[in-house]
Amino acid sequence: MSYGYLIFGVLLMFGPVVWLVLSSFKSPNELDRFPPRFLPYAQETLEIEGFDSPLLAFIVTEGELTGEVVGQTRRAAGRAEVVLPADPETRIRIPADTLAPIEDVAFATENYTSLFERFNFLQFFWNSTFITVMATALMLLVNSMAAFVLSKYEFRGRTAVLLLVIGTLMIPQTVVLVPLFLIVTEMGMFNSLWGVIIPGAATPTGVFLLRQYMITIPDEILDAARMDKASEWKIFWRIIVPLSAPAIAVLAILAIMWRWNDFLWPLIVLTRTENFTLQLALNSFQGELQTDWPSLLAMTVLTLLPIACVFMFLQKYIATGIASTGGK
Repeated sequence: MSYGYLIFGVLLMFGPVVWLVLSSFKSPNELDRFPPRFLPYAQETLEIEGFDSPLLAFIVTEGELTGEVVGQTRRAAGRAEVVLPADPETRIRIPADTLAPIEDVAFATENYTSLFERFNFLQFFWNSTFITVMATALMLLVNSMAAFVLSKYEFRGRTAVLLLVIGTLMIPQTVVLVPLFLIVTEMGMFNSLWGVIIPGAATPTGVFLLRQYMITIPDEILDAARMDKASEWKIFWRIIVPLSAPAIAVLAILAIMWRWNDFLWPLIVLTRTENFTLQLALNSFQGELQTDWPSLLAMTVLTLLPIACVFMFLQKYIATGIASTGGK
């Protein structure tokens, strides 16, 4: 029963991901098929003499040609015109409902190759990578310094500052979008990658997680460093940061996932195509009248791969790090 429960949990969590990956290799006709099929199928074709392009292959299910493999030349009004591979000169008309398509598992790799031909995928990937790396680095620096002050310095109003930082968690992001947009515009960072990076340099969640961990570091270590004439900056870099590495690693993982998947704020700040992130590029595949589902699914898989690798290899640090920081 335990293994059955675990297997069910794995299927429940990873089933949609597997379906997404397999659907990204399906042709447009296969994606429109109802009921849908798990594996990507494609209809086989026949190279028949006298025809410039391959013909769709069918097998006849009723009539005199039952069991014969034929190639369809055209279909209209419930009737199909077919030819036998051995006799391409003779056109045969039979009811269309007596033909069963011959299909086989086939992966439409052109869904992926067309991305690099039709869209500047590498530019979008670089924009997302640059924003994620720089925003994560700034977040770790600012949050760790703020957490160091709030955990190891005694000053009037420290509790009020901490409550103010934590209180910002209750403010929805949509409330601050307009004033934040005005500030970014006045600073000349509109349509700039830095306009996406700078506003996320400090987060209350990161300050709280790091502060909870830094509280557990003994004050005697810092006092001993001060007696050895160590500056506060050196204490921070040489003692606090190395000892807080587990909590910083957790915050780094969470920051990477937050920034990579961010959509709303980049959508507001960035309007030029050359500055788009992968998330904004995904949105461009969906129009008012139609959606390019093969390209959308293929690019979704490529967008998920980096963050999935980060989570897959570093997810063990998330649970242990959050537990050590006192988060629930």
